[in-house]
Amino acid sequence: MDDRELIALFFARQESAIERTSSKYRSYCSKIARNILRSEEDAEECVADTWLRAWNSIPPARPDNFAAYIGKITRNLALNRLEARSAARRGGGVEPLALDELSDILSGGGAPFDETELRRLTEAINVFLQTLDKAARLAFVRRYWLGDGISEIARLLDASDSKIKSMLLRARRKLKKHLETEGFDV
Repeated sequence: MDDRELIALFFARQESAIERTSSKYRSYCSKIARNILRSEEDAEECVADTWLRAWNSIPPARPDNFAAYIGKITRNLALNRLEARSAARRGGGVEPLALDELSDILSGGGAPFDETELRRLTEAINVFLQTLDKAARLAFVRRYWLGDGISEIARLLDASDSKIKSMLLRARRKLKKHLETEGFDV
């Protein structure tokens, strides 16, 4: 079943939409949640919450890219769960996220982004990603969207860990310059 048909099931309020979405996207969403949470149990709860969040948001939302929409829901839920877990522990050994690598670029030191600025930032990052070669783009997305580890990306690209680290460092530097050019306070 393609994504347009899945979205149509959500709009028709057919409960099979959840079942079919789970069947198609469970492993994708589980990977995102596991990479962030590092806990199978928490990841499974997060994925189950993803289906409910999708059910409650479609309609009115009509995502252009359903996989990205579902992945974003999962990622946000996992990050929220990690933040809550970290707050409860107050730094009790939680492994730093790959996103910490981007914190010096995206923190900017200014006021938090409003919705318009967030859309502008998203567009700027999408434009930036198109400037990267295929391997660097794949490494960047796998690391900072899916939360894959360096070794996993290295295996996928048949490269050494150090090459992937260097590739990501260069990409972050380019991103910082790109965002400065676009007028972001980085």
